[in-house]
Amino acid sequence: MRTSIFWSSATKLLILLSLLAGILSFVKFDHCINSNWATPDVDIHACYSDIPSLFTDRGLDKHQWAYSNGEKAVEYPVVMGAVMWATTWLTPAGGNEIRKYFYVNAFLLVLLFIGVVLLIGKMRPKFAYLLPVAPAVIGSLFINWDMWGIITMILAIYYFDRRHYSLSALSLAVSVATKFFPILLLLPILFIFWKEGRLKAAAQYVGITVLVWAALNAPVFFTTPKGWWRFYDLNLNRDADWGSIWYAFSLLGLNLSHLNFLSVLALVVVISFYLLFLADFEMPPTLAHVSFILLASVLCIGKVYSPQYVLWLAPLAVLALRDRRDLPAFWIWQAGEVIYHLAIWQHLALVSGAHFGLPDGAYAIATLIRIATTLYFVLVLARRALSHPSNRRRGRRGPLADFLFGTAESYP
Repeated sequence: MRTSIFWSSATKLLILLSLLAGILSFVKFDHCINSNWATPDVDIHACYSDIPSLFTDRGLDKHQWAYSNGEKAVEYPVVMGAVMWATTWLTPAGGNEIRKYFYVNAFLLVLLFIGVVLLIGKMRPKFAYLLPVAPAVIGSLFINWDMWGIITMILAIYYFDRRHYSLSALSLAVSVATKFFPILLLLPILFIFWKEGRLKAAAQYVGITVLVWAALNAPVFFTTPKGWWRFYDLNLNRDADWGSIWYAFSLLGLNLSHLNFLSVLALVVVISFYLLFLADFEMPPTLAHVSFILLASVLCIGKVYSPQYVLWLAPLAVLALRDRRDLPAFWIWQAGEVIYHLAIWQHLALVSGAHFGLPDGAYAIATLIRIATTLYFVLVLARRALSHPSNRRRGRRGPLADFLFGTAESYP
């Protein structure tokens, strides 16, 4: 009975904190609602949102199917595009549709956020409160529709660690069909299956994920192939973009040629280190404990690193926390995210015609600070995981621990 009462109180607290986060985020965006998202006002007040912007720019205000406009099709995978289109039909007509469309989507995003927080509360009750109080999360809730993909990603992790593999694969497929980069989770998933000697289960998991993803994509692919391909074409051929380490280098005068080759090479390096990290576990790790390290590292070397990506990383960061000794690193990471969140909008204000804002060099430095604090947090979590008695190879360090954290005792 005491446990039931405790969890009931904890659940109520998490819901309250989530609602408060939603209210604070809505207050942050309220100025832009009142100014009808005028430029450069949206950047000066850091309240830009893709939701009203794409409502008109992609023909959603006319209820056009999200992928029927070719070059003007939405630049997202099919589930997110379907959400963008479907919510136009929930938007009341009769004037101010753009504002009403934002309200409808903001309301749904808050409900999804509450769901994510409650899931984290079931998986990591000790630290779940961190998610709704993280300042960068509060500042980013209504930038985009990302929460639709985040909740299914967390469900995939939740079900996987509880060995409900079919439900996990189904959830992961939906998440990949919403934002795609959760496909990276297949790497630790396959490692865990291999570590447990369950190769048939691994094949079944991948098969379900691929088949469900294909089933979700097939109607759009066969009816509007050009619109369907736009997302993949944009990501394959884009140059260095906002928030990326490559764009920061270019602003600082280091213009690197062959960017696609360098970004692929960096990805190979990150995955190689990640595999060495996983190899250090004597017992298979939980997916919850090792997901943040992979996704955060990959985002740091990607060609774009949007401010709302913190919404994807924050739940995984909370899941990865081992004990209170990790909290300073969490808040250092959040500080880096807040610095960047302020910097990107002030830089865009200057770019979009404001009389003041953040120049190229200062924005580049803010970008590098964000990436540095993220990688610092990654290293703290990796070191904690490698040193944890239940996960570390007993009696010896593994190859990555020796390489990164070993001392010089072997030298004279």
